[in-house]
Amino acid sequence: MRNLNCLSILIALMCIILLNTHNAIAQDSLHGKYTDISKVLFEQRFEKTISSAYIKSKDDLTTIYPSLQFTAGLKHKGPVPNEFVTQKVILKFNAYNSADTVVSIYFFPGFYFQDIFLYRIENNSLKTIPPVLPDIRDSVGYRLFSLAGKDSATFLVEMTFVKTYNNVVKPRLVNVGYLPAFIVEVRSNYNQNNLITYVFCGLMLMMILFSIANFLQGANPEFLYYSGYALFLGGMLFTQAVFSFRTTYVSFFLEGYLDFIMQGLGIMFYMLFMRQFLDTKNKHPFLYRLYNTGIILISVALLTYTLAHYFSNNYNLVNLIENSTKISLLVMTIIFLVYSLRYWKDKLLRYLFWGNLCLFVFAMISQLAILMPPLFKPLPGIFSSAIIYYEIGLLLELVLFLAGLNHKNRKQLITQTKERETLKAQNLLQEYEKEIAVYKAQQEERERISADMHDELGAGMTAIRLMSEIARNKMKENTPIEINKISSSADDVLNKMNAIIWSMNSGNDTLDNLISYIRSYALEYFDNTPIECRVNVPENIPEIVLAGDKRRNIFLSVKETLNNSLKHSGASLITIDIIAGNSLQVKIADNGKGIDMQNLRQFGNGLRNISRRMESIGGTCKIENNSGAVTILNLPI
Repeated sequence: MRNLNCLSILIALMCIILLNTHNAIAQDSLHGKYTDISKVLFEQRFEKTISSAYIKSKDDLTTIYPSLQFTAGLKHKGPVPNEFVTQKVILKFNAYNSADTVVSIYFFPGFYFQDIFLYRIENNSLKTIPPVLPDIRDSVGYRLFSLAGKDSATFLVEMTFVKTYNNVVKPRLVNVGYLPAFIVEVRSNYNQNNLITYVFCGLMLMMILFSIANFLQGANPEFLYYSGYALFLGGMLFTQAVFSFRTTYVSFFLEGYLDFIMQGLGIMFYMLFMRQFLDTKNKHPFLYRLYNTGIILISVALLTYTLAHYFSNNYNLVNLIENSTKISLLVMTIIFLVYSLRYWKDKLLRYLFWGNLCLFVFAMISQLAILMPPLFKPLPGIFSSAIIYYEIGLLLELVLFLAGLNHKNRKQLITQTKERETLKAQNLLQEYEKEIAVYKAQQEERERISADMHDELGAGMTAIRLMSEIARNKMKENTPIEINKISSSADDVLNKMNAIIWSMNSGNDTLDNLISYIRSYALEYFDNTPIECRVNVPENIPEIVLAGDKRRNIFLSVKETLNNSLKHSGASLITIDIIAGNSLQVKIADNGKGIDMQNLRQFGNGLRNISRRMESIGGTCKIENNSGAVTILNLPI
C-alpha cells in the first residue's frame, strides 16, 4: 500500500512536471508570434506573423468576428485581384511591449485603403481604438495604437480598398519619430521617374501654350483640340506623379476614378483633332465614321464607368468597362495605321501615322514592363520603369502631331494669303474698271460738249464776227466804235472757245499735242506784232498722256504769260524753251525791261492766276529777272 501511494505521488509529480513543461513551450511559441513594438526603431514588416480574412463590404465585423476564419499570412502578396477589391480585408496580428513604459507606434497597411479601423480583442470581443492620425501630410493611411509596459494584445484591422487594380497589402509598423522619414523614403523610390514626368509635362505645357496662341491668332479649332488632348493626358500624368503612392483622399480619388476619366476625355479631344485635321468628312469618310463611333463609345464608357463606380459594388464590371474601352481604342489605332498605309501619299496622314505608331510601340513596351518586370528591372535608371516608355511614346506622338499642324497651318496661310491677294487684285481690277468706265463717260461727255460748242457756239460766234465785218465794210469811215468792239470781242471769244474745245477733246491728251499747240498758238499770237517769237521744242518728245485739266491749265498759264509780255515788257524778242524729261518745263524769256518784283499790282490777277493754276495740277511757277523777265512753268510728269 505504501508502495502504491509512493507510485501515485510519483505519477502525480511527473504529470505536474509535464504540464508545466507544456505550458512553458506554449508560452514561448506564443511569444514567438508576437511583435515587440518597443524594438521597432524605424519600420518593420510583419507579414509572416499576421493572419488575414475577407468579408463582404456590408458585413459588420463586430457581429461576425466570433465565426470569422483567418488564414495564416497574407492571402495575396501582390496586387489584390479584382473580385476582392469591393470586399473588406481583415488583418489579425499580436503585439506586445517589453519596455516598462507605454510605447506608441503607427500601423501602415500599404496602398490604397480609404477606410482603416483598429480593434483590440478583449474577452473575445472587439474594442474600437479611436483613429489617431499623424499631424502631417499623407496621414490618412496611418493609425496609431499604444501598449502599456509589459503589456500584450491581439489587434484586428478592418480596411476598405480604393476601387483600383493597384491595391497592395504590405503591413508595416512605423516608429512615431521615424514616420516623416518613412513617408519620404516611400516617395523617394519614385522620385527619379517623377522628375522625368515633370520634365515631360513641362514640354507638353509649352506645346499647349503654343497651340493656344495659334488658335487665338487664327481661330483654327485643330489647335484647340490638340491642346485639349495634350492637356488631359498631361494632366493625368502630372497628377499621378504628384499624388501616386500617397495616402490622401485626393490620391484615392485620382487613383480610383479620375485618371480614367481624364484619359477618356483626352482621347475624345484626340478624335476631334483627327477629324478636323484630316477633314475626314470630305476626304476620308471611313475615318469620319470610325472616329464618330469612337467618340460615342468613349462617351458611353465614361458614363457607365461613373455609374458603376459610384452606384455598384461590382469592381469587375468597372474594370471590364475600362479594359474594354482601352482594347477598343487599341483596335482603332491599328485600323488607322493600316488605313494610313493605303493612302501613304497623303502627307498629313503620314504625320499622324508616325505619331500613332510611336505611341503604339512604346505603349506595348510599357505594357511588357508591367507584365514581365524581371526583363526590365536590370535596365539602368529610368528605363526600368514602365511609365517612362508610355511618356516617350506620347511625347513623340505630340511632337509629330504638332509638326503636322504647323505644316498644314503653313499651307493654309499660304493659300489664304494667295486668296487674299487674288481677291485684292480682283477688287483693284473692279475699281480700275469703274474708274475707266467713269473716265470713258467723262471723255465721251467732254467730246460731246466739245462737239456741241464747236458746232453751235463756234458757228454762232463766227457768224457774229462775219456780220460785224460786213457792217464795218459797208459803213467804212462811218463805222461805229461798238461794231469794232463787237468784232474784236467775237474774235477773242472765238479764240478762247477754241482753246476750251481743244482742252476738252480727249484726242488731244498727249504731251506731244500740248507742245505743238503751245508752239502754234505762240507763233500765231505774236504774228503782226513788233515782237519776234522763237519756240524751241525737243526733238524727241516722250509718249505721255496728259489729262485735259493739266493741258488746259498749262496752256492758260502760257497764254497769260505771253499776254503780259506783249502788254508790259516792251521787248522785241520772246524765246520759249520747252524741255520734256521727268517733268515738263516751259521757260518764257523776253529781252524787255524786266519785271518790278516790288510792284506786281500792275499785272492785276494775272500772276496770281498763273500760280494758282500750276499749283492746282501739282506744278510750280517761278518768275525772275535776267536781262528781261523770265517765267518758268514746271510740271512733274
